[in-house]
Amino acid sequence: MSSKLTQEATAAAAAVSADRLWSTLMAMAEIGARPDGGVCRQALTVEDREARDLLIGWARGRGYGVSVDPAANLFVRRPGRRDVAPVLAGSHMDSQPAGGRFDGIYGVLAAFEALVALDEAGIETERPVDMVAWTNEEAGRFACGCTGSISWSGHAPLEDFLPVVGTDGVVLRDALEETLAAAPDVERIGLGSEVHAYIEPHIEQGPVLESKGLPIAAVTSIQGLRWFSVEVDGRAGHAGTTPMTGRKDAFQGALRAIEALNALMADDTDTVRFTVGRIEVEPNSPNTIPSLARFTVDFRHPEEAVLTALGDRVADVAAEAAAPCTVQVTQTSRMAPDAFPETMVALIEDAARSLDLGVIRLASGAFHDALFTAKACPTAMIFVPCRDGISHHPAEYAKPEDLAAGTRVLTACLVELANRI
Repeated sequence: MSSKLTQEATAAAAAVSADRLWSTLMAMAEIGARPDGGVCRQALTVEDREARDLLIGWARGRGYGVSVDPAANLFVRRPGRRDVAPVLAGSHMDSQPAGGRFDGIYGVLAAFEALVALDEAGIETERPVDMVAWTNEEAGRFACGCTGSISWSGHAPLEDFLPVVGTDGVVLRDALEETLAAAPDVERIGLGSEVHAYIEPHIEQGPVLESKGLPIAAVTSIQGLRWFSVEVDGRAGHAGTTPMTGRKDAFQGALRAIEALNALMADDTDTVRFTVGRIEVEPNSPNTIPSLARFTVDFRHPEEAVLTALGDRVADVAAEAAAPCTVQVTQTSRMAPDAFPETMVALIEDAARSLDLGVIRLASGAFHDALFTAKACPTAMIFVPCRDGISHHPAEYAKPEDLAAGTRVLTACLVELANRI
């Protein structure tokens, strides 16, 4: 083992318990559990509140402070010697409707395990060490992903998201108020408190680490994205009596638009990521020509110039291809690419090597809350492998030993950062 880590950081990492971490993960997986082994625990639902209550109980049982801000971001604090800006770690607790047991929640519980490991090792840090659970990262219920971290970082005001209507017809404002009211005894704090640094542990959600047989990636950056909602308006008619010539079939128009967008996004380097993930048709009757079709576009790339050049053409390309139907394109989200500071990436890389863990540098293809915390404080991410690279699916799985390895690296990094004044 190298001497790059301090004795305290090494001792704290050694106190991480793989069994204890796995136990908390499996307890959380029971909340919103699906029969297929997956999890449905969407943001600001009854299940989300139950998960929060469980975590709050664990935190209070250890004597930690608990607080929540107006975006329902949940914080757990292990105090330091000094009342200064804390070191922060965590992720999100919400899942996709048919999600897995590790996406997001691993980062939250890895951060919590790091606090417990500090206790077990008897280490007192200079700075406080905080765990955070960000609100509505997934956008599975409310189509405004990373609501909590965006609001906290000041990237956009919370008020911008309050009118958003969820897939179940619930307004975000109401769901937020209900979630906050369900924990009346938790301390309320303001948005955007000062933080010394932030680290987010996460399963990779891709196949690279597993294919290389490595347990750790020091994440260098997160690629940017643009999301669009495309609405194609046509004209309804009887499927049996309306001639094919002259029809304004909204669904056929949407298909032509999607085919044209696929051509626009064609990329020999396989760097572009383009997905149509949701399609809706009205009136959705088997013998009626569709009068309306809606679909979503998820477009991602690590270069801002490409995001701008191709994203700005989506509306014109879709409109031309869908004619004679009319098309309305609305951009629902835009996130610029972001590179993490070299000092933070190197810290993770060095900590892994000091703990005799194989490590590589890797860019993130998925967006995370870290994309927005990076705008407010030095930020980095730790990836651990997941089986076959599968995520956002009930089959999502990560080995206990890999999850523990990522948590040991996290814990060591938190100690190093928390003792820098």
